[in-house]
Amino acid sequence: MAMGWLVVLPFVAAALVAFARRHAPAAATWVAFAAAIFGLGLLASERVGMATHGVLHWQAEWIPQLGLAFALRLDGLSFMFALLVLAIGLLVFIYARYYLAGSESLPRLYALLLLFMGAMLGVVLSDNLLLLVIFWELTSIVSFLLIGFWPSRPEARRGARMALTITGAGGLSLLAAVLLLGHVCGSYDLDVVLAHAGQVQRNPLYPAILLLVLFAACTKSAQFPFHFWLPHAMSAPTPVSAYLHSATMVKAGIFLIARFYPVLEGTDWFFYVTSLIGLVTLTGGAAMALVQRDLKGLLAYSTISHLGLIVLLFGLDTQLSTVAALFHTFNHAVFKASLFMAAGIIDHETGTRDLGRLRGLRRFMPHTAALATVASLAMAGVPLLNGFLSKEMFFGETLAQGLLGDFNWIIPGLAVVAAGLSVAYSLRFVWGVFFDGETPHDLPHYPPHEPPRFMRLPVEILVVICLLVGLVPQQTIGKMLESAAWFALGGVVPTYSLSLWHGINLPLLMSCVSFAGGAVLFIYRRDAFRHHRSMLSEMNASEGFDRFVQQLEKAAGFVVNLFETRSLPSYLAWMIAAMLIVPGAALLALPSLDGAYRSAPLDAMTLVGLVLMALMAAGVVLVRANTLYALVLLSTCGLLVTLAFVRFSAPDLALTQISVEVVTVLLLVLAIYFLPVVQRAEQPPVARTRNAVLALAGGALIGGVAYAVMTRAPVDGVGQFFLANALPGSGGHNVVNVILVDFRGFDTMVEISVLVVAGLAVKALLRGLRLKSPDTGPGGLPWSSQSHPLLLAILARLMLPLTVLVAVFIFLRGHNLPGGGFIASLVISIALLLQYVASGVLWTESRIRINYRALAGLGILVAAATGVGAIVLGQPFLTSAFGHLHVPLIGEIELSTAMLFDLGVLGAVVGTTLTIVSHLGVRDKDMQSVEKS
Repeated sequence: MAMGWLVVLPFVAAALVAFARRHAPAAATWVAFAAAIFGLGLLASERVGMATHGVLHWQAEWIPQLGLAFALRLDGLSFMFALLVLAIGLLVFIYARYYLAGSESLPRLYALLLLFMGAMLGVVLSDNLLLLVIFWELTSIVSFLLIGFWPSRPEARRGARMALTITGAGGLSLLAAVLLLGHVCGSYDLDVVLAHAGQVQRNPLYPAILLLVLFAACTKSAQFPFHFWLPHAMSAPTPVSAYLHSATMVKAGIFLIARFYPVLEGTDWFFYVTSLIGLVTLTGGAAMALVQRDLKGLLAYSTISHLGLIVLLFGLDTQLSTVAALFHTFNHAVFKASLFMAAGIIDHETGTRDLGRLRGLRRFMPHTAALATVASLAMAGVPLLNGFLSKEMFFGETLAQGLLGDFNWIIPGLAVVAAGLSVAYSLRFVWGVFFDGETPHDLPHYPPHEPPRFMRLPVEILVVICLLVGLVPQQTIGKMLESAAWFALGGVVPTYSLSLWHGINLPLLMSCVSFAGGAVLFIYRRDAFRHHRSMLSEMNASEGFDRFVQQLEKAAGFVVNLFETRSLPSYLAWMIAAMLIVPGAALLALPSLDGAYRSAPLDAMTLVGLVLMALMAAGVVLVRANTLYALVLLSTCGLLVTLAFVRFSAPDLALTQISVEVVTVLLLVLAIYFLPVVQRAEQPPVARTRNAVLALAGGALIGGVAYAVMTRAPVDGVGQFFLANALPGSGGHNVVNVILVDFRGFDTMVEISVLVVAGLAVKALLRGLRLKSPDTGPGGLPWSSQSHPLLLAILARLMLPLTVLVAVFIFLRGHNLPGGGFIASLVISIALLLQYVASGVLWTESRIRINYRALAGLGILVAAATGVGAIVLGQPFLTSAFGHLHVPLIGEIELSTAMLFDLGVLGAVVGTTLTIVSHLGVRDKDMQSVEKS
């Protein structure tokens, strides 16, 4: 259960922070700290007692029919990534407290960072592939909000859109890969998929699965050609950059490759595709990092380069290269987080990130200079620091591969070039900012000074880790690295050594060459700057992305102009035409409409009702120009449908239908008051003919499908299941109500959610609309001077308590007799609607002070809380519980949680209906008063 809380805890903390942001901003800080600390404690408690190669599982059923379960898995690989997410997250929280000190946006930042922490923990701990996809997409959504944290800045909006577009496409790719893996392996359980690695690689779908997984990983980890979103994400606040681009966002793609490595590795496909992507990203990112003028831009491209190094190590496809990839993943997260925080300190204290203006800060910020120097040297791979060890392993593995034949020298050669570039841009970061002899000038904040003590503390901790891992690697990270490698390699670990000295060998000589080359390149860096535009301008992938988006928008505009005619008849015509083509073709393919079951004989009363309904429907078409007559015929047709339900013993449907008809008529009466009495149809004969043909064909299709289904459906079909299980399963005799609130409760939950959203949309459309009262009524007669007749107003007020009493009665009896929350909500809506019609909006709302939007939202919350309560008790969402209670003098009564769900339905429907009405029946002269109220 601790694993479940490990994922849920950040989301709970985010909700608390969002709630506390206006009431107690300081509390938001402590909630964020506590969530990260408690999460680390839970992770440690789960790890304690586990063997090095042990696995812990935790699972709660979700939607077993789809193979989706809330299943979590803690092994050595997920432990290492979860530790990075939580530990660096805690340090970022401390850093952000001082970076945004006094800012009102700090609680919002904490809430989003906590959401991202929870999403990343879900990614690394997921034991179900479908659950992995859900959390993967959540990271994309939350990163969009974090990158666009300052929406007033155009570069923030652009960077957020770009990141969401690229990583969102990767999420779709991952979903396709997961579906294919589930098809091949027969399960979405991670253990099953890992156990069927050979089956996956022998399957013809293997190349597609590999490319889809790599596409998802490359988009998230900013690999070529999808690297360009990462530099644009630097518009986010520095705490966000430090978190997303060191231990979380970009590491999600690395984790994906590591998790699926046992399934995908060992083929030529994997080697050539993965190593080529990593090699191009490694060298291209390093070259771009050297010529950046923005401090965070330099770190962004260096991040791209190091991520390419890790992907290349996976692509080299040896056991030791995988160990090196995981080792460098940890090292990169540590020194890159410290460098981003140091860059944020520089920006915070000087007011600029421009490397052309920053120089000589060592005199003003000696402590920050020392910390940034150690972190930069770790990034460059200097001995006695953590980056050196993983870089040496990287050089050794580039020499070990042999799949390129006579061209095996290419990978080691480019590795040395990239390492030299890494040395050069690391020296530029340190020397240009801190040790250049010139005194800084033209700084927005002068003179600069050291940051607050605790703002520097996270950087100090990370730098100490760089030193400890570099000096005593086996004692600090040895066991964790071995355990992570065990699971990434599918149950084996090669022999390797983390000692500081391996003698004079070729990897050491490659390091020396890279140090010397990097130093020379740094000295002559200005020549590289001069050639930057001519050499690398064609590599600006972001411009290509912008051009692609522009072309996509043009194509979308063409489609919109073709179909978006702003004509309701046109939209309906397209919809009916599509319906005629797709289901109609299937219907025509049937050898006969008749099935094995015969229809019941048609009696005279039913035939008369059908004829009357058909005549009424035809009458609506004939008198559609006169809105009042059309409304009368339409409501009469609805009344006949109600009688049909009564005729065939469906009292619940009859009550629902008559209630809906009354509510609809009242709403339409309010609407047509503002419409012309007679509306002239100006459609040409061709359009009318087209509409008539489509309408008749659509009606014939629906009738034919209904007849074909009813003559083929067995009488004892699914209805028998509901009849047999309604009472023992939910304690209700009213099968219709039991279906709505229990068997199909999730459908009802979605429906009321859609209803509330639609009501809010209607309210937004009507808000501010100025409706002018018509000058004359039907026949050109003037309207009565009495807007609200006294007799109607008195009758409506007398009916209000009686109608509400009837609604309560219908609500309470609904579980066992015809009725329920939906019908009761319609009856209450009718009672309140009559008040609006009879007495007007201003009079009614001055006496009935109910926030209808809040009522609708409360209804959804009550319904959802009923479902969540079932989960807390270990049952599926929206599982009902019922029992009987004996009350003295009253007798035995039944209590059911379904009644709470029904109460939520009632609140949602009443709130939505009255939200619409309160804005629909307002005249121009009353609008200003209503908006003020």
